[in-house]
Amino acid sequence: MPHNVTPHNVGDPARQPPRIRTAIIATLVVAVLATAIGLAVRAHDYHQLVTWTDAQELPTVQLVAPLTSADAHHMTLPGHIEAWISAPIHARVSGYLKSWSKDIGSAVNAGDTLGVIDTPELDQQYEQAKAVLVRAKADEHLAQITSQRWQHLLTSNSVSKQEADEKAGEAAVAAANVLSAQADLDRLAALESFKHITAPFSGTVTSRNTDIGDLISATSESSPALFTVADTSKMRLYVRIPQSYASSIKPGMTVDLSVLEHPGKLYKATLVGSSDAVNQASGALLAQFEAPNPNGELLPGDYAEVNLPVSVNTRLITVPATVLIFRAAGPQIAVLGAGDRVQLRDVHIGMDLGDTLEIDHGLQPGDRIIDHPPDSLAQGDEVRIAKEATAQSGIHAQPGQG
Repeated sequence: MPHNVTPHNVGDPARQPPRIRTAIIATLVVAVLATAIGLAVRAHDYHQLVTWTDAQELPTVQLVAPLTSADAHHMTLPGHIEAWISAPIHARVSGYLKSWSKDIGSAVNAGDTLGVIDTPELDQQYEQAKAVLVRAKADEHLAQITSQRWQHLLTSNSVSKQEADEKAGEAAVAAANVLSAQADLDRLAALESFKHITAPFSGTVTSRNTDIGDLISATSESSPALFTVADTSKMRLYVRIPQSYASSIKPGMTVDLSVLEHPGKLYKATLVGSSDAVNQASGALLAQFEAPNPNGELLPGDYAEVNLPVSVNTRLITVPATVLIFRAAGPQIAVLGAGDRVQLRDVHIGMDLGDTLEIDHGLQPGDRIIDHPPDSLAQGDEVRIAKEATAQSGIHAQPGQG
């Protein structure tokens, strides 16, 4: 080892070469700058995270605009269809069903025989009535001859006037008996005609509730109809119109209707008349329409959806049913006030149309209505509109990723 290098010189920075000293200083500066930048980035990210977290505490809502009046020119109401004429046919005479000739679905003309009833008791009464009439006529003939003879004897004073008047009275009674017997025979003859069950009008047999050999009772009020005949060449459509739209029912108005068995097909119906009275139980007016049915596609008893043109009430505001809030205070709708704070409005539903509601009290034109309001929404709550929420979530997505 040279004598001019000592161990004390190795650790002395002042004695180190300039390159090493510069490298150490640069390293220290870089470390300090990196630390400062890291702290600044973390502080910035923390501030953004706090801002984003505070924003997430605000409920996010969507707004919906009231439907325009043009959307309210028509509304869909339920209706039911009945045959233009439908007659349940009951028995007028008692007996046993001998035969039937028309089954359900059979087309019939007026006067066609549907069935025949076997009436042995009625047949015997009818024959007896014939005999009673013959006897009454014979008695009348004898009484008339006797009265004429006594009137002839009275002219010769062979009999008293009292006796002649008695014979004339007996002849009058005999004539009355003939009329009574004839009437009884005609009554039984009419009942005999009821043995043949006939169609009262042209149409279709829609039910048959009897069969051969069944006991037929004409005296029991609970006996079911033997047959039902319906005229389906045109149909009656019954629709209950809400009271607020009763003024929309005009003479000659037409509506469109559809039935489940023919989806997508519309039928026309013309107003025939209305009840001109509002039912207290339903709060609706019953309207009757006539629907042509030449092809028999509409069936008695069908449920129909009726597209009814109505007059627009400018006081009504139509909104989707999804905006309604049901609470103990009654129906409410949430709207946005100043500062995007919630205002709960008590409303009155003028008409519930299923997917839409017509509000006649509680809303004003131009209100910002909240759609699908959260259950926890309260008066005065600050909320965010959905579009703003989407924009903010996109801006603050990066801090979470870091």
